[in-house]
Amino acid sequence: MSLPSFGGDGFRTEQEMTRWAADVEAKAERYRAMQAEVAAVAVTEVSRDDVVRVTVDTTGAVTALEISDRNREMPGRELSALVLATMRRAQSRITERVAEVMERTVGDDPGTVAAVVGSYRERFPEPEPEDVRHSGGHVEEMTLGRADDPDDPPTPRRPPRRPRPETEDDDDNPWGGGSILS
Repeated sequence: MSLPSFGGDGFRTEQEMTRWAADVEAKAERYRAMQAEVAAVAVTEVSRDDVVRVTVDTTGAVTALEISDRNREMPGRELSALVLATMRRAQSRITERVAEVMERTVGDDPGTVAAVVGSYRERFPEPEPEDVRHSGGHVEEMTLGRADDPDDPPTPRRPPRRPRPETEDDDDNPWGGGSILS
């Protein structure tokens, strides 16, 4: 959109102002359309095993969550992790959908497109690959150091904690009694 050129005769200046105003109105309409389309963005992701289906809106909020009856075969911790991983995958796809809308509606304003898409990319980064996450709550021990250095002494292991003796108060406390700090 170019600015009107002033300084000519009155009729030409009036035409330039009319053209400029029409350009401004057209640009404002494109931005209104972009805003409405971005607000309508929704992304649905399904877990690989078809147990979880999550839909998120353009803000990343979960708008729908479906869990199949097959979830009864998995521990709660695993199901929770699956829901969160599926939700994060859906959220990470919001950025690409917003970028598509931005390019289509206001692509002639690369600064605005980059700023908006960049803010979505920061809010909803790509999730870690599913192979990286642990499954079933099983934690493996990891030792740091160079594998090829046999002179590297192993890290001493901390002895296991002895169970705290039960007291009379433990019967009244469903959490096992005692301080969580002891």
